Amino acid sequence: MSRTELPVTGQAPPERADAARNRRRILDAAARLVAEEGPEAVTMNAVAHAAGMGVGTVYRRFGDVSGLLLALLDEDEKRFQEAFLGGPPPLGPGAPPEERLRAFLHTLAERLSACRAVMGAAEAASPGARYGSGAYLTMHTHVSLLLRQARPEADAPVLAHLLLAPFVPSLFEHLTAEREVSADRIKAGIDALLGAGRGEGPGPSGGCPP
Repeated sequence: MSRTELPVTGQAPPERADAARNRRRILDAAARLVAEEGPEAVTMNAVAHAAGMGVGTVYRRFGDVSGLLLALLDEDEKRFQEAFLGGPPPLGPGAPPEERLRAFLHTLAERLSACRAVMGAAEAASPGARYGSGAYLTMHTHVSLLLRQARPEADAPVLAHLLLAPFVPSLFEHLTAEREVSADRIKAGIDALLGAGRGEGPGPSGGCPP
């Protein structure tokens, strides 16, 4: 699979210099709020105040709190997509589709564990918005393509949704913070879902903004 088969999120038309500066100020202000007070402190009014601009500008750029929080994750999302679209195997091209799928889901689990606070706040701000996001659509297309290669008889689009369904911040918050389930146990559960007994580990996990 080549990197050109799927779009990488965040590829937008070039911005005017002043628009880019405003976007950066808003994101920097939101990141400071997350780092100092937690993602629950991020509101459109709070971010506008911290950025020193009108709340209308923040709404026009990001729509709502969910869009703002998801934008904070965009740089990490782009790195993740670049890794599974064109990075080294098994996460990237060059490994059998079964190994790539396993590596992808393992890495996705690591990202959710690391970023669950910000992702959870975005999920709570706009439940269901993930299914229309560019990031989810890219992941779903990628998983569908791997499933078509690995299991031609399967209904790949539906199965891809079902495989991605558990990867929501609220579940990972419950598993890791409340139930103290380790990363190894989560990955073993993923392997059981896939019917994978053995194989190489996934590629490097992504980081998370503060």
